Amino acid sequence: MALEEYKRKRDFKQTPEPPPKVERGKGHRFVVQKHRATRLHYDFRLEMDGVLKSWAVPKGPSLDPADKRLAMQVEDHPVSYFDFEGIIPTGNYGAGTVMVWDVGTWEPEGDAHAMLTKGDFKFRLDGEKLKGSFALIHIRSRKPGNKGTEWLLIKHRDAYVQEPYDIDKYDYSALSGCTLDQIAADAGAPEWQSSRPAATAGRSKKNDWLAESIAKADAVKRKTAAKSRSSAAAELAKASPPKTKSPTAKASVASPSSKKAASSAKAVKKKS
Repeated sequence: MALEEYKRKRDFKQTPEPPPKVERGKGHRFVVQKHRATRLHYDFRLEMDGVLKSWAVPKGPSLDPADKRLAMQVEDHPVSYFDFEGIIPTGNYGAGTVMVWDVGTWEPEGDAHAMLTKGDFKFRLDGEKLKGSFALIHIRSRKPGNKGTEWLLIKHRDAYVQEPYDIDKYDYSALSGCTLDQIAADAGAPEWQSSRPAATAGRSKKNDWLAESIAKADAVKRKTAAKSRSSAAAELAKASPPKTKSPTAKASVASPSSKKAASSAKAVKKKS
């Protein structure tokens, strides 16, 4: 697909996403991005031929071989999409919150190009959450209107199998440690901003290029830690017992009954 389809779907005068640029080199990184757009899904991307070969996996990858995950092949993405974590603003293609769910490296188990063409793509992953041997199997569907983009993502049996596998237990970023909700609620989350100067004066900030996402992620971590400390201090203040008057202070204030007793004693003295 190269990047033609990626370019066709976007108006780069409006979207803050990166331009369709093929990178040099032969990197073998992979990333899984949890993406809450129109529908929640996971974007599985393999760095290959200077782009990110991409599949949308509705239920996300699994380490259980019994889970045959539907993976819809989508347009190739530029490598600069690799470590984006933040918010794609409303009005842009794919608007929503993105979390870097897993990152690592991959190696093909054979000729990568031949396996992709055949529709039986075997590879090994070495990530923080996903490890071991996997396969992407192309589904040859005869249904009317089928675009031929349906694959199955399957885990092979090896030392890294987990049966059963609950992906929700791993709902945190491999970069920042934040959940998807925390990223969405953070007003300072990156919106494809960049340290690069804007092309024209007065340009909207949301149209600036994404800054170094890891640096942004570190900022999110610091902010989250500060909020946690503030919340802990507030809870401690609530738990502290209310201040009370000392017994000495109470004793120094005469009660009405004691005053009455003192008056009676004076009256008896005078009579005697």
